[in-house]
Amino acid sequence: MYYSIENEYLTAQIDDMGAQLHSMVSKDDGFEYIWQGNPDIWYGQAPVLFPTIGQLYKDKFLYDGREYPLAKHGFARKMAFEAIDVDGARAVFILRSSEETLKMFPFTFEFEVCFELVGRALKVTHTVKNTDNKTMYFCCGAHPGFNCKIGDYLEFEESEEGAQVEKIDKENIIIGTKFAVELEEGKKLRLTADLFNDDALIFSDLNSSVVTLKSEAQGKTVRFDFGDAPFLGIWAKPNAPYVCIEPWYGVNDDRIRYDDISEKRGIQSLEPEETFDLVWIAEV
Repeated sequence: MYYSIENEYLTAQIDDMGAQLHSMVSKDDGFEYIWQGNPDIWYGQAPVLFPTIGQLYKDKFLYDGREYPLAKHGFARKMAFEAIDVDGARAVFILRSSEETLKMFPFTFEFEVCFELVGRALKVTHTVKNTDNKTMYFCCGAHPGFNCKIGDYLEFEESEEGAQVEKIDKENIIIGTKFAVELEEGKKLRLTADLFNDDALIFSDLNSSVVTLKSEAQGKTVRFDFGDAPFLGIWAKPNAPYVCIEPWYGVNDDRIRYDDISEKRGIQSLEPEETFDLVWIAEV
């Protein structure tokens, strides 16, 4: 089911399946900023990633001596959230642990996603709460896709950003070495037809906390604030008319089998009753 919010400048729709952003439209000219999920190219739009990001090695992890199966990007994106507060320019959705989730992830939790229109911006807050009596280990990320054209570019806020990225192989396992990527003027990533032939570009250790999608042909911009996220994925299908800007607290596995999920690179932890927030803001 889709839920709608709006303010003076924007309308947005959210699907309760996965708490996925479905639409963000400018009231000025009716322009749709969110990729509409063409199944012939990429069926997704803005999946929420929890409690893992990317692929685990052999789709499994170990915790306290036991093995758990967990699919790529976790289970939240394929589960129905409960709409607990939808009013005006704000909508809040929640997913709680269950017998089903405990088979894949041995922790009890509450995972809340709040969408709020503020002026010409959409603010999305992902809040994880540990309702268990032990330390919880998890990853959390966002994956919104924005309409654009080949030839548009992403511009980092800070100049002379590092032009090194990590990539993943055909089994969605991170390769573990860094590759050069060309940034025009030290901060502009041009969206070419073949930029994503080898899948996503994964940035880390960025100086910037903001990247702006700029379309000279359409005269549109999306200023994307990803805060303190330690990883930023940039991805699309090759030659596709969208780009995903993905703040991640976590990253794909490499080919090392860890004895416990607590040892995984990029893993987050929460003590009982503690909360964690991931916030991103897209201003148009």
